[in-house]
Amino acid sequence: MTENHSMKPLTRAEAELMNLLWNQLQGISINDLVALYPEPQPARTTVATFLKILEAKGYVEHRRLDGTGRTFIYSPLLTRERYVTCVLRDVKDTMFGSSVKKMLSFFVQNEEISDEELREILNMINGTNNQTL
Repeated sequence: MTENHSMKPLTRAEAELMNLLWNQLQGISINDLVALYPEPQPARTTVATFLKILEAKGYVEHRRLDGTGRTFIYSPLLTRERYVTCVLRDVKDTMFGSSVKKMLSFFVQNEEISDEELREILNMINGTNNQTL
């Protein structure tokens, strides 16, 4: 998948499934994916439908499990970090005129950020690990 602004966003259900895939160290079967869901678990056919949609969007690929006729193993085609980077870049560009300052200002004004979190953020910006300012 190329890194561009035409990346189709994930629905909540797709994001939940992608998070399960991203948490795996290797590919996984539909049955094993279903088992990872909390109760009540979705039907196998529901998960299969979402995997087909994610594959059509370019997020997932599948391969046939060696030695089996019908078992497929699904793997993500991009990392969680790459997806989040693309989504946030698109939000920055479309909602904040490509301004990081405007985007961060929005979050500072509209989110409850503790003094400790602000110190940590400033330390990251300043390139230090020291928790005191």
